[in-house]
Amino acid sequence: MAPLAHQPIGVFDSGVGGLTVLHELLVSLPAEDYLYLGDTARFPYGDRTQDELRAYSIEISEHLLAAGAKLLVIACNSASAAAVDAVERHLAATARDVDVIGVLRPAAQVAVVASHTGRIGLLATPATVGSGAYELAVASLDRHVHLESVACPDLAPIIQGGFPFDETVIETVRAYCVPLREAQVDTVILGSTHYPLCAPILQRMLGRGVTLVSAGTGVTRTVERALASRGLLNPSAGEGSYRFMCTADVESFRALGTRFLQMPLGEIAHVELSARAAA
Repeated sequence: MAPLAHQPIGVFDSGVGGLTVLHELLVSLPAEDYLYLGDTARFPYGDRTQDELRAYSIEISEHLLAAGAKLLVIACNSASAAAVDAVERHLAATARDVDVIGVLRPAAQVAVVASHTGRIGLLATPATVGSGAYELAVASLDRHVHLESVACPDLAPIIQGGFPFDETVIETVRAYCVPLREAQVDTVILGSTHYPLCAPILQRMLGRGVTLVSAGTGVTRTVERALASRGLLNPSAGEGSYRFMCTADVESFRALGTRFLQMPLGEIAHVELSARAAA
């Protein structure tokens, strides 16, 4: 087995939300090593331009590849919508053959399969909704499916801020659910990696007959297939390692990140990204 198989999977997000995706990877592919970067200094990504998201994603991808990543997971819907193709083109132009996997298409695939009525809802950041990427992904899978998209400009920042869910927040979330209930959707894509933390509230508001699909759903299968096709699955027995980097305060990342990952966070390194792509 080539040494490359023992190198880590690189995962990145605008903050701690992508830790919900990392959690799924840790459970489903436990032998792999992981290196996670949270770009907390430039959070949130949801109101960034497409050009900014592409610049950030390329920069972070370079950082993770320099640290030895054998595959990249863009664990952020906004960045996935804007930048998967851009990162792939950048890597191709620099003669590096590395798989780049976003969270968007796998979630769309799961939602289309789960829906019985063909009426699917999407809760996501303005950047994700504005990109139209979910509409394109769903239409490519089944052109008869209707997608009802709702932009949620303040939900990810509320969750990233550590809550609390007071009555004002509850009313905000309820307002986002109104158009989905009116559209009679039977499946809702949680189009931000932050949103699974408020899944119980969303389920109560939407009704128990509505299936919630998290942004990380399906990513683990895609990652496993990509690694297997290249002979890059880690052959080690037992549990792999996981390490973290963030671009803002380390202890804040640790405090909130533990809640998202549902596992203890060990080593966290602070990294500075270049001013070229800074907000």
